Amino acid sequence: MALTRRQALKSAGAAVAAAGIARPAVAQKNPILVGYLPALTGPSSSTGVGINRGIQLAIEEINKSGGIDGRQLELITRDTQSDPTKAVNGAAELTRGVKVSAVFGPVNSGESLAVVPLLARTNTPQVHPCWVDTLTDVKKYPMCFRNAPTNQQIGGASNRYVVEVLKKKKVAVISDTAGYGTASLNAYVPMLKQMGADVVYQASIDAANPDLKPEILRMQSAGAEAIMPWSVNAGFLSRIINTRGQLAWDVPICGQTTLGSGQTKALLEKPEYWAKVYPNNFRPVCYGAGGKLPDRTVAFLDRLKSHKIDMGDTLLWWIALGYDSPNMIAQAMKAVGPEPEKLVDYMNQLKDFPGVYGDISFTKDKHDGYRDDQVVMVEANSLKDGAFNLAPGYGA
Repeated sequence: MALTRRQALKSAGAAVAAAGIARPAVAQKNPILVGYLPALTGPSSSTGVGINRGIQLAIEEINKSGGIDGRQLELITRDTQSDPTKAVNGAAELTRGVKVSAVFGPVNSGESLAVVPLLARTNTPQVHPCWVDTLTDVKKYPMCFRNAPTNQQIGGASNRYVVEVLKKKKVAVISDTAGYGTASLNAYVPMLKQMGADVVYQASIDAANPDLKPEILRMQSAGAEAIMPWSVNAGFLSRIINTRGQLAWDVPICGQTTLGSGQTKALLEKPEYWAKVYPNNFRPVCYGAGGKLPDRTVAFLDRLKSHKIDMGDTLLWWIALGYDSPNMIAQAMKAVGPEPEKLVDYMNQLKDFPGVYGDISFTKDKHDGYRDDQVVMVEANSLKDGAFNLAPGYGA
């Protein structure tokens, strides 16, 4: 007797059940979507380019090792192009269209200032590495975590180095006009004054300005003993260094980590102009006594070399930060799954996550995870394999 269509479907359903192939189990093998908002192009892309190399390596390793309980992590990337408006558009697409489980980024503060409130409104867990202090607030943004230092930590390390180690009292502070630059200048000038420094020059200048000589001459005529630039724009920073060199003005330049990037180095008119340039950096990815890196960092560097990941135009800490971030998110997902509330509860209790870039801890009341003692200053012209020697005056 021929089977009816209903009987055939019923019979097929019974066979599937007997074989133990339940539809919900199949659905659980779908990839877990994680949003990613780097600046891969545009004037502030140096950070994003480096971070992206670490991100891609981490995602590859996580998935090769089985993913999250057999589910692959799928990175959904939207290039912010160093533009806050594009960052907002990308964030809206990730949360409302793609509906990702969590977001890493943006990686520049100017873009994060626009994106963090949007992600908070959509109840999306977010991890970002941006330094502007207001970018974490457990009351306003309870799902937002920072796995990097704050402006206060960065500025504090730089200011202490200039005033207490180099013994410079007359300081010139310059930034670009992007959100990060202006926020940094506004935060650091009062800090310097509280330390007894005399800020003899301060200004925010368009990063596209091709001629910074008038500004450098103003600093010089004001009697500045040190220049402190705040920008992630390698072109802007290189013009400051080049102009100081052209004027043969023997003052130290101390400030943002991009001062020591390969992109900045490539724009210098003479290699010797990099002398007495001291960028912020991070002790876990710096050469200590005897020119040695920490064991954890050495092992990471070996993996980068085995994967032929280029470090000539970037910094080790950017790659390390990129590598640590999806690993930290994956650790949380392996423990509690991808549901937003559970992820946040887990992150609120994270203690000493062992990142290459640094150990990270959060509490329910503190979503700034980086330790003060990991923030240091380094010698820009000691760059090797993306890492630096500690600046003169630091212990081992």
